[in-house]
Amino acid sequence: MSASRRVRSAVLAIPVVNTTALRLLTWLRKRSAARAYSEWVRTVDTPSAGEISRRRREAETFGFRPTVSLLMPLSGPDPALLDSAIRSVRGQSHPGWELCIAGEAPSTPAAADMLRGHARADARIKLRLGETHGSFAAASNAALELATGTHVALLGPHDLLPPLALHWVVEAINRHPDAQIVFSDEDKVDDGGRRFDPHFKGDFNHVLLLARDAIARIGVYRRELVASVGGFRAGFEGAEDHELALRCAAAVPPDTIVHVPRILYHRRATEGPRTQGAGRELAAAEAARRAVAEHLDRAGKAASVEAAPESPGHLRIRHPLPSPAPLASIVICTRDQGALLRTAVESIRSRTTYPNYEIVVLDNGSRDAATLACLAAIAERPGITVVRDDSAFNYSRLNNAAVRKSRGQVLCLLNDDIEVLTPEWLEEMVAFAVQPGIGAVGARLWYPDGTLQHGGVVIGIGGVAGHAHPRLARGQAGYFGRGVLQQEVSAVTGACLAVRRKVFDEVGGLDERLAVAFNDVDLCLRLRAAGYRNVWTPFAELIHHESASRGLEDTPAKVVRFEAEARFMHERWGSTLRGDPHYNPNLSMHAGDFSLARPRPSWPARRNA
Repeated sequence: MSASRRVRSAVLAIPVVNTTALRLLTWLRKRSAARAYSEWVRTVDTPSAGEISRRRREAETFGFRPTVSLLMPLSGPDPALLDSAIRSVRGQSHPGWELCIAGEAPSTPAAADMLRGHARADARIKLRLGETHGSFAAASNAALELATGTHVALLGPHDLLPPLALHWVVEAINRHPDAQIVFSDEDKVDDGGRRFDPHFKGDFNHVLLLARDAIARIGVYRRELVASVGGFRAGFEGAEDHELALRCAAAVPPDTIVHVPRILYHRRATEGPRTQGAGRELAAAEAARRAVAEHLDRAGKAASVEAAPESPGHLRIRHPLPSPAPLASIVICTRDQGALLRTAVESIRSRTTYPNYEIVVLDNGSRDAATLACLAAIAERPGITVVRDDSAFNYSRLNNAAVRKSRGQVLCLLNDDIEVLTPEWLEEMVAFAVQPGIGAVGARLWYPDGTLQHGGVVIGIGGVAGHAHPRLARGQAGYFGRGVLQQEVSAVTGACLAVRRKVFDEVGGLDERLAVAFNDVDLCLRLRAAGYRNVWTPFAELIHHESASRGLEDTPAKVVRFEAEARFMHERWGSTLRGDPHYNPNLSMHAGDFSLARPRPSWPARRNA
């Protein structure tokens, strides 16, 4: 049987949640989330006239009061919606703006009069109409030529800015004077003015930016930066924002990209004909694929770019392996779990297509006869080393000891309760791990019932850390695709973690003071503090029979030990545990399910870590 047929059989063996029940549950969750967001908008995100006045006075104390040039390319806009968009700009509390409108002239005299009327009423509105620009990019560049502000941002002719949008952008620029790019959260608004579908983003995430436009609207760029990269490029219709973001982000240090965790942009959700919409989406997806491919080529990366299989319109990056492929050491610690260990080892040997790996099994004092027989049998197989260690259980110490017995340039820490699904799981993880600047790489782990166990780790959940998208059903993309897209994360689970040996040794391996809990999170945070980026990929898939080996934290002694390790994490990491840069502070810290937090504190702009 071929490797691909073997993995199809393995995947099909995972129970799939009842489709009808899943649809109903998804609908109920969306309905509940929509109600919660409507209430949140009403109670915490609809500024009163008094608050707008206070913010206007506050802005007078800013040391730097830049002019933001809003670029509005026109192509057959709806006159009424265009009027609303312009009025939302004129209603900004921050006075330092100009609106640069270029493109097709309105199709009716009344619409043209409306535009000229706005321009007569406010000299900050500049018009360049009636020229044949030929594309969105050309119209955007024509608007850019009108701009004189220090910063520029795109505004769709049907979209809206909330009255404090530019205030919070300028506040962020004053807080971070070296900022080159400032971006915010956004939502949608229907023709009745109802806001919905909020996108609360994380801070700048380069790996996610390759998968989809993780900056989007409102993205505010220094005008000289946009000019230096050549402005807007034709040929990327539907993905112009994404293409510009890729070039601009590549031209500046990551810590000059600042995220404002506030809804500062409302996309108009006016629906067109369904077939036309589908056609535009396909064209935009292809334009984004070409934009990312060109970006990688400019960066000297030999990676390929393809459609993300579970998230239409988004992308997957395939990084090639070095030639020859480096030796990968799969390190497994076990004790008296012969059946689980046999499943793990057999799944590795029968399904893994990576050409150069070894398995190092550290047996922590097994006594069970069946386990001892399993260990003896696998020790006879080529490429497998079994090491005995009868000391007291300490996950960190045992893994460090097993690593010392291994030979690989890349390490893969693997639990004994893991079962491989995708044959190329190790290729995917190693290809990321060997990239410059990458620390730990984590995999997509499933519970045996077909729901998600590990989609990356969110710092701060439950006090220290928790999993993203817990129990997400197979077939669901998660929050704006983040359950099925490659991305940077703060941490990944040690149940399946790949890292270069050099990097592992550089930070001192696992901290042996953390015998059971949080040692993987601590390792990832130390990697991040050393300047490395941790990555989670959904394209390395395994089943995790979680807690099958050691059991749950359900005895007084285990609880005491767990609490002591949690205290250790708080003493070492302090404020780091209060928020994850890849998880928006407007989202709940009770679970990593991307649900809305209530109530919202006042969050300052955050630069990329």
